[in-house]
Amino acid sequence: MTAMTAATLLIVFLPFLLSLAGQAGMPKMLCLVASVLALLLSVEHYAAALPWAIGMAIAVISVRERIDRRRANTSFRGSPHG
Repeated sequence: MTAMTAATLLIVFLPFLLSLAGQAGMPKMLCLVASVLALLLSVEHYAAALPWAIGMAIAVISVRERIDRRRANTSFRGSPHG
């Protein structure tokens, strides 16, 4: 496997890898499907751009939701009213 092929696979599966940092299971499955679809469509130039972008959007929202949920939990613990 050449370095270019490994880099291409890493970029194509980046939405799935990023979604693993999220908490819910559904975004992980959607990002996996989007990444596999992007891999299958990557035979033609720029055909994989739409599934990759949708997968990245889902992954970013999933990770952001986890960060917001964790931030909300820590702010309640340290409040003087608690």
